[in-house]
Amino acid sequence: MITCYLKYTIDPFKVEEFKKYAKMWIPLVEKFEGIHHGYFLPHESANNIAVALFSFKSLSMYEKYRIDSETDIACIKAYKFANKGQFIISYERNFLKPILNETYEKTN
Repeated sequence: MITCYLKYTIDPFKVEEFKKYAKMWIPLVEKFEGIHHGYFLPHESANNIAVALFSFKSLSMYEKYRIDSETDIACIKAYKFANKGQFIISYERNFLKPILNETYEKTN
């Protein structure tokens, strides 16, 4: 399993727009066989940092999702919404490998 950690720098005056964008992507990641762990908005911290976490069974499955999302109508709608709204200033993407209990690792 591979987990994608996305750290966003967002416009603090457009948090509601970012929230709408986040709600668009959660089911889309799941549509492509990913597991979305949620988006996390600023709270009692920097007002311009948000985070998303989602996992795929492998890096190759993540890469397939990235390619397929470029032609998926709902994904294109989400991309256009973000471009038009300009609420994402920048983002960084990191890939992490979770440490899980042995029972989980043996069944997956």
